[in-house]
Amino acid sequence: MAEYGEWNRKGATLSDVTAKKEYGVDRDFIVEGIRAGKLEYREGAIWGSPYLRLLRSQLEQYIAEELGADRLSSGKTQTELRKIKKEMADLKKRLDELQARRTELESQTREYWTDSVPTPGRLDDGH
Repeated sequence: MAEYGEWNRKGATLSDVTAKKEYGVDRDFIVEGIRAGKLEYREGAIWGSPYLRLLRSQLEQYIAEELGADRLSSGKTQTELRKIKKEMADLKKRLDELQARRTELESQTREYWTDSVPTPGRLDDGH
């Protein structure tokens, strides 16, 4: 079933909750796959809430077999689109913060130069 070390590889597993978000499959669908012997799982709990940990590759194969390859690719596309939109929103927020800081620094710089630099014709040479 699972290849050696697959359970430990980063991104190779996901929870049943994440599977619902990424692929739109519910826990009942996953349990059916487990009972049919198509999915390996491990039980876990976080903050007292139980969850099922699954192998992403097996889940994707099971979704393709049961619901069709179109459903699988549609779920992956929607997930990627959601991630891109979130990253763009984060970048826009960061850009706004940087522009506000730049404006603040530019105004401080202008104040410094207008207050501290002597104007021509008004040089204080000590006389």
